[in-house]
Amino acid sequence: MSKIKKILIANRGEIACRVIKTARKMGIKTVAVYSDADAKALHVRMADEAVHIGPSLAAESYLVMDKIIDACQQTGADAVHPGYGFLSENPDFARALKKAKITFIGPAAESMEAMGLKDAAKALMTKAGVPVTPGYQGDNQDPEHLKEQADKIGYPVLIKAVAGGGGKGMRKVEDSTDFIDALASCQREAKSSFGNDIVLIEKYISSPRHIEVQVFGDTHGNVIHLFERDCSLQRRHQKVIEEAPAPGMTEKVRKAMTTAAVNAAKAVDYVGAGTVEFIVDGSGDLKDDGFWFMEMNTRLQVEHPVTEMITGLDLVELQFRVAQGEKLPEQKDIKINGHAIEARLYAEDPANDFLPSIGRLEVLGGFDEGLDVRIDTGVEQGDQVSIYYDPMIAKIIHHAEDRVAAISDLANSCQAARVYPVKTNARFMLDCLLDEDFIKGNVSTHFIGQKPHLLDDPLESDLASMAEALDPKFEDTGFDDQTGWRPNQPKRDHQVRYANGVEVRLAIGAAMADDDLRYWYQEDDDSPLFINGTAYMMDNLSLDASATSNANALTAPMPGKIISVEVAPGAAVKAGDKLIVLEAMKMEMSLDAPRDGVVAAIPVEAGQLVNDGDILLELEKEE
Repeated sequence: MSKIKKILIANRGEIACRVIKTARKMGIKTVAVYSDADAKALHVRMADEAVHIGPSLAAESYLVMDKIIDACQQTGADAVHPGYGFLSENPDFARALKKAKITFIGPAAESMEAMGLKDAAKALMTKAGVPVTPGYQGDNQDPEHLKEQADKIGYPVLIKAVAGGGGKGMRKVEDSTDFIDALASCQREAKSSFGNDIVLIEKYISSPRHIEVQVFGDTHGNVIHLFERDCSLQRRHQKVIEEAPAPGMTEKVRKAMTTAAVNAAKAVDYVGAGTVEFIVDGSGDLKDDGFWFMEMNTRLQVEHPVTEMITGLDLVELQFRVAQGEKLPEQKDIKINGHAIEARLYAEDPANDFLPSIGRLEVLGGFDEGLDVRIDTGVEQGDQVSIYYDPMIAKIIHHAEDRVAAISDLANSCQAARVYPVKTNARFMLDCLLDEDFIKGNVSTHFIGQKPHLLDDPLESDLASMAEALDPKFEDTGFDDQTGWRPNQPKRDHQVRYANGVEVRLAIGAAMADDDLRYWYQEDDDSPLFINGTAYMMDNLSLDASATSNANALTAPMPGKIISVEVAPGAAVKAGDKLIVLEAMKMEMSLDAPRDGVVAAIPVEAGQLVNDGDILLELEKEE
């Protein structure tokens, strides 16, 4: 195979920027593609060339294979890196590129097809001797038949779209009476996201951990692993914090798990980067017979940086080299060095069911890239978080000698994060990192659901933090030294023992031109004050409480499409009843009654597009 000279990245945002960096390091020219919404995006500005491929909707731009191939031919690109999402696991795309004599940076179409549908993949893994979870992966998709199978497996069960990913098309069902409704919702979301509403059912592990193994194959028949990652901390089945190696991992269990992962890759003649995901019994110590194959992602993963940090390998570079016909490193030469942990900074509101937050990033900073922190992002200050794509702002990655040190460093970065006016999950991640169970490694995919206090509005505790920072009455923490503790003046860069043995800086600051968080400062009434990664608008140190909730109406939390209206005018409803189902940013959300009452009017209908703040349903006013 010949050397790659020019590569087109068939993706956008953070992963496109990530690929461009490695290509630039290797002397490979880059081509970006962009939709209307991304005309001024960072990946477009970074690339050597850029080609417009259509409207903002991904279905009319990033997902149109012919437009990607045309862009390759226009620019003379001889290879395509698909990133993750979009066309990255589409075997038809791989075949179309091959037909056009363009190198696809990924596995063969046949390997993707073998692993692309979860039901077929599980059958293949069983044949290859890889352990799989009990379940039903049959062709009969009749709802009553599926319900019978779920009843046989025993509740709780998990309904999963066979073509799913990223937490889409997945529902946990606790009881037989809830199965049919959950199935219908799962199938709708799967059809919308993947164009395929076929599902499988599997036994739900009561205390599951999500541990995955990074594998790599080359064109010379070699398959290696790059150890494991723990991705158990999730919300809506989507990962939030990832780390490598996995807490509590023993050499015996690692050998069993990595051997199974390599066997899985060999079973499909795998070439390139891939991830074999396992569901693991987390009820006690890890066991070599306590894990089961879940799925294989035939692409690079969002969380690949933690593997890079502990191995010292550039996975994108390895992808390029494998695509050029080069051999992989030998397994014996790959070692684990220290511990790495990654947090996904999302534009979302954890206190409001993690609903995405859109808008212009007027302030973005607080975590400077350096020797001890890596920031992978696709946006800069002034850029827009769009309604059309995933709301991830950045990945914050730290590497240290041990796990507690890595957690401490990441907690500091989350605490120092400054994003405004878009809401983020920075404070939520800080609280997760400082949780005693997380620090001890007692984590399952239920972690967030079992700790509802993590979703509390942080206002009260954040104001308390600010009061402490301005009050010198401390003992044994260094705060008894009052030098510098005055508004508008520099303060000493103190360290405090924050929680559960993890040392975290007390970071309180405002948006400042010099990006220095060692100041408490507010330029004017219109500038935000940042406390523990959360932005507040302050007026004489009191909150602007102009935003109030309306108990008489449901409003759209963001632009989206009405999927269903569950009630009619005149219906009596109870607080918490499901009234309307809205789809936004490829996610279904249930909008519930804010109080007991009677439905007065419903000015929307199924299929209608709505804007942020539109009234969707009104209740009769209370006497």
